[in-house]
Amino acid sequence: MLVTKYVWYASYGSNINRDRFLCYIKGGRPLGSNETESGCKDPSPPIDEEMFTIPYPLYFAKEAGRWDSKGVAFINGTKNNIETTFSKKYLITPEQFLDVLKQENSGIQFDIDLEKVKESGSMVFRKKAWYGRILYLGDDGGYPIYTFTAPWNMDEITYNRPSYEYLTTIITGLKEYYSKDEIYQYLINKPGIEGLYTPEELASLL
Repeated sequence: MLVTKYVWYASYGSNINRDRFLCYIKGGRPLGSNETESGCKDPSPPIDEEMFTIPYPLYFAKEAGRWDSKGVAFINGTKNNIETTFSKKYLITPEQFLDVLKQENSGIQFDIDLEKVKESGSMVFRKKAWYGRILYLGDDGGYPIYTFTAPWNMDEITYNRPSYEYLTTIITGLKEYYSKDEIYQYLINKPGIEGLYTPEELASLL
């Protein structure tokens, strides 16, 4: 476990929406979801939060039961400074971060040393888990920044459109920091959106 008391969790999918993320912290069912989250052992809210840009490209894939069996957000495991992803990072305890990771992976058990993730920059801890890879993204204010994504690369997977509810959850979170036009331009060409959502459909969610 880390020596530091807190870590930043950089979220890029539905957890950009604070109300949705707090369901992973405190427990509860997010708006538009089919599943009630168990919450963390420590239900304390984040002590800080702010927007953050991740230098990895975003895409939507798989069929998530909690989101109407449609696509959810992932970032590619390979860094790309051209295609960046909007994120919101929350300052939480390492134990809370691992509890959130467990909930995102349907409650699977694992033993992860975040110090080793920081040293290596990336760790695949479960090859078949949707969010089985942890990425270290640097430090801010003396605290390490982590996120998680799939153990596969985006060129190995079939993209899938997200549900209206899931995409609206992301958009609601982004609206705290970005204009409707900025959000539209950000999403319209993302794999899983491009060619699967019409421009009119996406605009209607904004």
